[in-house]
Amino acid sequence: MVDVNVKIVIGIAVLCMSLHCVQSSAGDRSQFMVNCMKGCLYNNCTEDASFKEHIKQDFFNDILLWNCHDECVYHCMWRTTNAFISREWPVPQFFGKWPFKRVLGIQEPASAFFSFLNLMAHWRMIRKFRAEVRSDSPMYYIWHIFSGICINGWICSIIFHTRDFPLTELLDYGFAYSMVLANFCCMILRMLHWTTGWIKAFISLMSSMFFINHFAYLSVGRFDYQYNMKANILTGIATGIGWVIWYFLQRKKRPYSWKMLLFQFLVAISLLLEVNDFPPLFWVLDAHALWHLSTVLPTVLLYSFLIDDTQSLRREKFEAEALDDKEKLI
Repeated sequence: MVDVNVKIVIGIAVLCMSLHCVQSSAGDRSQFMVNCMKGCLYNNCTEDASFKEHIKQDFFNDILLWNCHDECVYHCMWRTTNAFISREWPVPQFFGKWPFKRVLGIQEPASAFFSFLNLMAHWRMIRKFRAEVRSDSPMYYIWHIFSGICINGWICSIIFHTRDFPLTELLDYGFAYSMVLANFCCMILRMLHWTTGWIKAFISLMSSMFFINHFAYLSVGRFDYQYNMKANILTGIATGIGWVIWYFLQRKKRPYSWKMLLFQFLVAISLLLEVNDFPPLFWVLDAHALWHLSTVLPTVLLYSFLIDDTQSLRREKFEAEALDDKEKLI
């Protein structure tokens, strides 16, 4: 899955290099897997991928829509993995993914759980934001919208890592990009916070229309990984450059601006996990899951910056209004 924290050049480039655009891997291409699937489907499944009468399915697997074909893929995946290990061959991937042990029917339990932690980080921090920032502050509602987009993106990530279907994949990739695009849009709106509402509305409308077009394109036909990758790269580069420029221009005026620079640095470091990929520890914990875990604390730092910055903008707003009123009296 693509997340809110993908915002700088190094991070986007590293993340996109880690995405797999292939439709098959060594494990699912192996003859052992092919033969296992033939036998499993013949012995256990009907023509419509339902279970034959003598098969009883686990409750959680049934709830999470593991049909007979899916069960055969899962069990044959592990038979193939064990065959590879017994021959001292490298652990194979299947359809571009490592083999993971299910937990309560959840396909990638660690990634799903750590996505949930990111969701809770956004939820708790936007509540902290609401408690500490007054509603008449500049950017107050814009950051609420940003937080809502991120919460939605992480919900889609949880669903995708729980069960990988074409629809859940589309939602995960599509709304992961919505977080990247929202960050870009909010960066522009932050830099132009002093402009009229019409300009802000125009920027927001253009961003929304672009995302709708992006999502619609991904929804039609075969999922275009390369296009989605390029969109994330370009948007992330623009966002990262914008925030870094903002930091160097504002670092003396705004002492808290270091939080944004540190946030960018932590995100870049965390994405190195995506480069150093490895088979899952205990068949649950892989580099991608650890990357999701590593984005939780930077999210707290991000909201700390948003609180400080929004409070600062409010003080400047009312100081300017007080000065105007004083000049009128004079």
